[in-house]
Amino acid sequence: MTQQSEFPGVFVDDPPAPTRPVVPAATSVALFIGRAPQGPSQPTPVAALAEIERAYGASPTIFFTSLRAFFENGGRTAVVLRLDAPEGDSAAFLAALAAAVAEGGAADAVAFNLMCVPGLVEPPAIAPLQAFCRRKRAFLILDAPAQATIQDVLQTLPMIAGPDAMNAALYYPWVETAAGPSPPCGFVAGVYARTDQTRGLWKAPAGLEASLAGATGLERTLTDDENGVLNPRGVNCLRGFLNSGIVVWGARTLHGDDGRGSDWKYVPVRRMALFIEESLARSLQWTVFEPNGPQLWQSIRLTVGSFLQELFRQGAFAGQTPRDAYFVVCDAATTTQTDVDAGIVNLQVGFAPLKPAEFVVLQIQLKAAV
Repeated sequence: MTQQSEFPGVFVDDPPAPTRPVVPAATSVALFIGRAPQGPSQPTPVAALAEIERAYGASPTIFFTSLRAFFENGGRTAVVLRLDAPEGDSAAFLAALAAAVAEGGAADAVAFNLMCVPGLVEPPAIAPLQAFCRRKRAFLILDAPAQATIQDVLQTLPMIAGPDAMNAALYYPWVETAAGPSPPCGFVAGVYARTDQTRGLWKAPAGLEASLAGATGLERTLTDDENGVLNPRGVNCLRGFLNSGIVVWGARTLHGDDGRGSDWKYVPVRRMALFIEESLARSLQWTVFEPNGPQLWQSIRLTVGSFLQELFRQGAFAGQTPRDAYFVVCDAATTTQTDVDAGIVNLQVGFAPLKPAEFVVLQIQLKAAV
């Protein structure tokens, strides 16, 4: 604020650091990759099932039924990537999939938050997808194999629960529909989108509200005891309940095994972290080439603090006060002189997720002027 004086002279005025609002990132744009008998081979955004039918045909494949399930269960925006691979040629499909998610591949430039490859169950093909989603700050929704037993699912877990698996969740069993058996990923992606819209990203996409529209049954009916075996291992079950229908009854990532002790055990906690990281990464681009010093750090703290305060006001965090719910650190303690010389700003953000846990801490690195 400008100083007021009653006598002439030269005065130094320190203007307040400028702040710019953080624009919240999208949370439920779903990338679907699979086979279709026709249509464009480049990633194509679609906002309604009718658009898919016109472009790709209404074929009774698990790819189409999964897309239908997404929109019927609350999905609003999908990006469809049709792979050119002959039906029944698994090797050709997996090769095309690997090329699509490689750096510079067809999927690499797509902006998305959720990823589904309906019916993909081969562990060697899943690890690259998990790495891809981690790099893109996205979340992978996986299907257990069709007609798998509980033992089959448990034996598969070690092969798909690697270091990047915190950005993925597994659902079991397959869903019965009027068109035949369908993998669960499309239904679940729709439930994610619906929950984000009606309750918020911080609400687990599971429970009696997480009903599956279009489901007529399940490939296997699980008992409470069987659910009790799978859930602690990080397998999310689909269940049928009287008066509630078929629902999603689990919200763990593939790092959700009780024995692992991961910060990223729960789907909403991991997705909240990805949302915050993506929102800040996009909205703090203005810091590039700004003078790297206390005024910039103050501006970043104010900008990020306002964003987190709004999330706190909406009920996104645990804690009764902002101090209990989140923190932002960006100062000489996080950004050393060596960092300044290299043009780097280090930002530390912590938030208390809506689960029994301490702060989850995110380390975010920005570029500024050298």
